[in-house]
Amino acid sequence: MRKLMIVGNWKMNLNTNEASLLVHRLNGLIQVHRDLEVVLAPSLLSLQPLSLEIDRRKFRLAAQNAYFKDEGAYTGEVSFTMLRDLAHYVIIGHSERRIYFHETLEVVRDKVAAAVRNRVTPLLCIGETEQERKAGETKQVIHDQLTTALSNLTANDVEDMIIAYEPVWAISTFGGILAKPHEAEEVMKRIRYEIGELYGEKAAESVRILYGGSVDEQVVRGYLEIDDCDGALVGGASLNYHKFSAIVDSAYRMLQEQRKDNGER
Repeated sequence: MRKLMIVGNWKMNLNTNEASLLVHRLNGLIQVHRDLEVVLAPSLLSLQPLSLEIDRRKFRLAAQNAYFKDEGAYTGEVSFTMLRDLAHYVIIGHSERRIYFHETLEVVRDKVAAAVRNRVTPLLCIGETEQERKAGETKQVIHDQLTTALSNLTANDVEDMIIAYEPVWAISTFGGILAKPHEAEEVMKRIRYEIGELYGEKAAESVRILYGGSVDEQVVRGYLEIDDCDGALVGGASLNYHKFSAIVDSAYRMLQEQRKDNGER
């Protein structure tokens, strides 16, 4: 059974003191939950101090970015090698990285390979823009982003990674048109199908697929109920401890209901 995952991407927000305070408040509201993984993705500056502060029974950490070279004369960059003792996951290919920092398909591919090489689990973001969607190019965009990013991996590598479907048109930064669950479901099903075609049924069944795009406590349940959805990548709402803890609580209540329906204790 794939473990449900809720990821909070704090983006370029919160200094180290503010990040510590947010973790403290979340710690008071979020319990240790079976079958539910809560991941926090703070800024790089906050990653190291938070690695000492978090309750690891409740939270795991993710980095928001890294450079694909392991070491060298790359002033200002941080490698996956440096992150592997701090973060369990790293976000790669987020639309803001692709758009603002011009990260190409090949750069994303190299970052995914570097993460795997350094035993940091990639959380790969893929998704189409509003223009691409209106032009009927969603399937092709998803195919290109997915196949290129995974091209240097084995089936075993793919089994362990996370893929987040984030339609660019649904992210608040780029307009925030709320995607209907059936719209997300169609693409997420396609992602799992393509992984199966490329890497086999075991990889397709094992890989976790998240939804991201203006997710908050009011709408998250609709996405989590999608068969192919294994969690949510939360942006702005993850900066509000009431909202983020409510998202986690919504996911936990859904799991409880499912266990009750299945006759589990």
